[in-house]
Amino acid sequence: MQVQEVSNEGLKREFTVKVPTATVEQMFLARLQEIAKTANIQGFRPGKAPLTIIKQRFGDNARAEVLEKTVADTTEKTLTERKLRPALQPKVELVSYGEDKDLEFKLAVELLPDITLMDFSKLSFERSVADVADTTIDEAIARAAKSMREPEVVKEKRAAKMGDILVIDFDGAVDGKAFPGMKAEDHKLELGSKSFIDTFEEQLVGSKVGDKKDITVKFPDDYHAAHLSGKTAVFAVAVKELRQPKPVEMNDELAKEIGFPSLADLRKRVADDIGADYNKVTRSVLKRQLMDALSAKHDFPVPMGMLDAEFNAIWRQVQQDKAKGELPEDEMKKSDDVLKAEYRAIAERRVRLGLLLADVAMRNKIEVGSNELRNAMIAEARRFPGQEKAVVEYYTQTEGALERLRAPLLEEKVVDFVLAQAKITDKKITSEELMKLPEDMD
Repeated sequence: MQVQEVSNEGLKREFTVKVPTATVEQMFLARLQEIAKTANIQGFRPGKAPLTIIKQRFGDNARAEVLEKTVADTTEKTLTERKLRPALQPKVELVSYGEDKDLEFKLAVELLPDITLMDFSKLSFERSVADVADTTIDEAIARAAKSMREPEVVKEKRAAKMGDILVIDFDGAVDGKAFPGMKAEDHKLELGSKSFIDTFEEQLVGSKVGDKKDITVKFPDDYHAAHLSGKTAVFAVAVKELRQPKPVEMNDELAKEIGFPSLADLRKRVADDIGADYNKVTRSVLKRQLMDALSAKHDFPVPMGMLDAEFNAIWRQVQQDKAKGELPEDEMKKSDDVLKAEYRAIAERRVRLGLLLADVAMRNKIEVGSNELRNAMIAEARRFPGQEKAVVEYYTQTEGALERLRAPLLEEKVVDFVLAQAKITDKKITSEELMKLPEDMD
């Protein structure tokens, strides 16, 4: 085999590879002999047909098999001997091949970059954490009780206020024309729930049973029904009944009604659930800080093939969102050239961080165990009650499906590995401040 490097530019390498005719023909002959052992040719006992006949019948297929195997083997040998790590599947262009011809092909490969990792112990982060307040627990229990209990009818003749439930009939129109979904009878509307558009609910505050009034509202400009977007509608509303949530008393009876032995047990469960939600936000924000720091402190070239693939995937989604009118308003105003530049930068960041985390995992032998992968698959299946078997079959029978589960698990393990070496100090903030952090970071 003769290998000549013809191009060496950045992460790209190109070679010409030649395998002598004698070597190729020897492999071709060996393949024919293998076929001859089991070939069933009329007029001959199995394995006894002359090689000339085997060549006539199976020569083309055998030569194609030899080509495929030889190219694969010589490509692997070329990369191994030169200690090259391909980022993507190498590209092969056949130059010549056939009987009494040298096998010659061009080999183009894009390599993984050499990465110099920083000292992770020099990383420093402030982790925002929040305690679960007693009032937050009480509010969560009250919401749970409210959702389980039917509201009671208000017998006194009073005006409706925020938090009340009105039973109403309504009939709406835009420019005097009725549209589907704008009419209902005995509809239960909680004032303040924001389930109706614009100021519909606010205009019903102060209403009494028996009142009839016209409510004027405007559909949002980005309303999902395009024919109503930005239009003004008038609804004729009749108030038929006033209800209010039953008062909630924090006691063991309430806990038992919800399904817990005591109020203490209920409060602990609610506190644990809310705390878990807080921890997810804390983790998400800290991970974002880590990724920003790793991106800032590592600068290395990324394979253009990987970058192009990532960008193309992002851009396809952007185009789909744009066609549906779901692209953020500020992005709708930008030209495609500007958007492409912005999203290509995002794609480059993603590829670079992915390569960086993969390098950390490789050097430190961080892996996802079979039990971890199995548990992730089961957790995913539980998200689809009644379809668990189908989900498991999908992941076990679909090529690449398990790998899509493995990738985020491995990423989280690498993040844990890096954070364990960094200096982290906790900063107590309110729950309101904590829940705003993801929005502020965007």
